[in-house]
Amino acid sequence: MGTFTLVFVGAGSIIAVHGNDLTVIALAHGLAIGAMACAVGHISGAHFNPAVTLGFLVTRRIEPHLAATYWFAQITAAVLAAFLLKAVLPDPSVTAVDLGVPTLGTGISPAAGLVIEIVLTFFLVWVIFACAADPRGAFATISGLAIGFTITLDIFMGGPYTGAAMNPARALGPQLVQNVWSDCWVWYVGPAIGAVMAACLYDYLYLRPLSPEPVGPPETGLEEPGAGEAALS
Repeated sequence: MGTFTLVFVGAGSIIAVHGNDLTVIALAHGLAIGAMACAVGHISGAHFNPAVTLGFLVTRRIEPHLAATYWFAQITAAVLAAFLLKAVLPDPSVTAVDLGVPTLGTGISPAAGLVIEIVLTFFLVWVIFACAADPRGAFATISGLAIGFTITLDIFMGGPYTGAAMNPARALGPQLVQNVWSDCWVWYVGPAIGAVMAACLYDYLYLRPLSPEPVGPPETGLEEPGAGEAALS
């Protein structure tokens, strides 16, 4: 449901405004993700993005068989949404923007596009880990709002340069249906690298348990072990 909504609304908004209104496109993607993350986050963890799932996999926060299930669902949903858009919207409008397939902007090389997608996806996955994976996250119950905001701000910056897909499924669905593959690897490799970097760094810095747990007298702010407990050294 989440990935289907993202592609149907996100790519659909690009078609609706002929790719010419960045504000509409950014808000459409951000609102779609924010709403669906709040709606189904308690069911699946709101994994709408294969790169996000990869970040959880490499940090051992999801089992490999479940990650594979998520990837299948994400890609299938993206393709179905793209097929439906192509079936119901006027062909000239669809063709004019290649069904919302992300493209490199004028003067942006594939290498530059790769770096932009890495950085934008890093921001996204960092926010996801901070809000949804970290139990101390201040927005644990409304993480979808922060994640949707991040999608929006990323598109405001990266939309004109790479389309700011940040999501291999978001790119692959329209690419497959419209048969447009120019520099397609940018939107697979970039998000994967950015997601792994953000996930591993956040996990290393903030989610690892302290080992050993520090102990000390009350004046240090640390508590001595209680009766029957041994101090770790």
